[in-house]
Amino acid sequence: MKRLILTRHAKSSWDDPNAPDHDRPLNERGKAAAADLGQWLASRGYIPDQVLCSDSERTRKTWSGIAPALPGTPVLELKPSLYHAGPDVMLAVLKHASADTVMMIGHNPGIAEFAERLVAHPPLHAEFGRYPTGATLVVDFAVGSWTHAAFGQGTAIDFTIPREIVV
Repeated sequence: MKRLILTRHAKSSWDDPNAPDHDRPLNERGKAAAADLGQWLASRGYIPDQVLCSDSERTRKTWSGIAPALPGTPVLELKPSLYHAGPDVMLAVLKHASADTVMMIGHNPGIAEFAERLVAHPPLHAEFGRYPTGATLVVDFAVGSWTHAAFGQGTAIDFTIPREIVV
């Protein structure tokens, strides 16, 4: 059994219109949401052993906000290929994961389509298809190795968005 925690980065700042997209930081709401996501994950026992993260500023800061709430120190791997990746690239990156519970932090629109294609049945949540900032899906795969993970095989276990988290 393998578990994927799939998180879209938290809300980013648009304060500097000249900043390159890759370098946009989180805004205050995004920082709070990342911390809330960490608490949510910890409270449910969704603890990653490995984190595959886009190398953008906002995804790295999302992880930095989540991490303090989690026990242990998951292995963080920055993956430039996850920056604005589509579903096929995201699956290819996941297939090289080594841990049983993996967190992947990425961007829309690719992450929304990736989430939708991974699960056999989507969670019954009005925001799942939109996958807003901070959206997090927990999905299990009945495979012994990530190399066998495929679209349509995942079982959605949980889904949340930051504004619904009560800490």
